[in-house]
Amino acid sequence: MTEPVLYSERGSSWWPVLWGPVFALLGFGVEALTPGSVNAAAWLLVGGVLAAAAATWVYGRRRLVSVRLTPAELVQGREELAVSRIAAVTDVGAPVGARVLGGSWTIPKGTGEVPLRLEPDEVVLAWAKDPEALSAALARLVEE
Repeated sequence: MTEPVLYSERGSSWWPVLWGPVFALLGFGVEALTPGSVNAAAWLLVGGVLAAAAATWVYGRRRLVSVRLTPAELVQGREELAVSRIAAVTDVGAPVGARVLGGSWTIPKGTGEVPLRLEPDEVVLAWAKDPEALSAALARLVEE
């Protein structure tokens, strides 16, 4: 039985995959309006290569920069943290050199930090695009 998701962020949506084909379609249109031959195969190849590169980027962002909170665990990128290990969410300072959850050296670009105090008196940095919402959801779980 799956647990309810209390907070969730996807790392990226799939719409950036369309950038390459749209660019190729625009290039094909410009080439069709100018004198000379139109190389449809080249534009099809360009659109496909750009779409594949964007799909790789989106897939990576969805795996490494996603956040999911359930009553049992907090998943940040590649790392899973049991909620039972979290001792405090509010009034926790972020010391210099605190470990960042998810396996990165720093919090991902475009996210805010949420300092968490774990049971054996360790402070780690969780992160989210909406750090206040994640902090509030975590506080409700930890304070129960």
